[in-house]
Amino acid sequence: MKISVTIIGHNEVDHLRELLPELQWASEIVYVDCESHDQSLAVAKDNGCKVFSRPNNHNLNINKSYSMEQATGEWLFYIDPDERLPAKLVDEIKDAVKDTAHSAFRLNRRNHYFGHWLRHGSQYPDSQLRLFRKGKASFPNQHVHEKLVVDGSIGKLSNDMLHFPYQNISQFLRKFNFYTGVEAVYLKDAGLEINFLNTLSYTLLKPLTRFIRRYIFKGGFRDGLPGLFCSVFDALNYVVRYFKLWEMKQQNSGNRETEL
Repeated sequence: MKISVTIIGHNEVDHLRELLPELQWASEIVYVDCESHDQSLAVAKDNGCKVFSRPNNHNLNINKSYSMEQATGEWLFYIDPDERLPAKLVDEIKDAVKDTAHSAFRLNRRNHYFGHWLRHGSQYPDSQLRLFRKGKASFPNQHVHEKLVVDGSIGKLSNDMLHFPYQNISQFLRKFNFYTGVEAVYLKDAGLEINFLNTLSYTLLKPLTRFIRRYIFKGGFRDGLPGLFCSVFDALNYVVRYFKLWEMKQQNSGNRETEL
């Protein structure tokens, strides 16, 4: 079976230098570059990828969908630059697609924060749907955190994928800023108003509930300081996205006053 691996990236040259040589087992690697300013494109070309360039859309799934459309394999595996596939998982992927009635397969992902694998706090198992027959799965392309929609049955792989999204706190904060900004735009498009009830919900109730659930009931405390950090900022995500929404509305109000 021909298996295509698809990737999108924006300034991910360090991850690509490590990841791409490990993907040479694939029939083809499709890389879509999203306006990188580093050597990502050159590294992708040097590793034999089919390379495309696209605008860096904040809804990442739009470019993920584009990468899937360019693939020619009977099966597709989507991977992010900061993810890794252990050898046992690669062997399982190859075996899984040989003779199956499934349209797709799920697998678990191990999230590593600052070099620590987070085993608790809803961080594991982090179920991901990544392996699927071409034409049998797609993104609705409505939200950055949406899941693939599959036409057909879904199997489960037993080996885990590895995820290294945050090497240090500065990198985390950059991504935190990006994702809270994206979420704020979604709140704006959904018509969320700035009022007392929403302020109470997004600055107190939602964050507090999320923190208690993940840190206490889901055992995030068992992962030490990285677990605490993750739980705190997971809760603060609600607060920051709401204040960014407020900021956007203030800016829009100021623009209207200027026009008048």
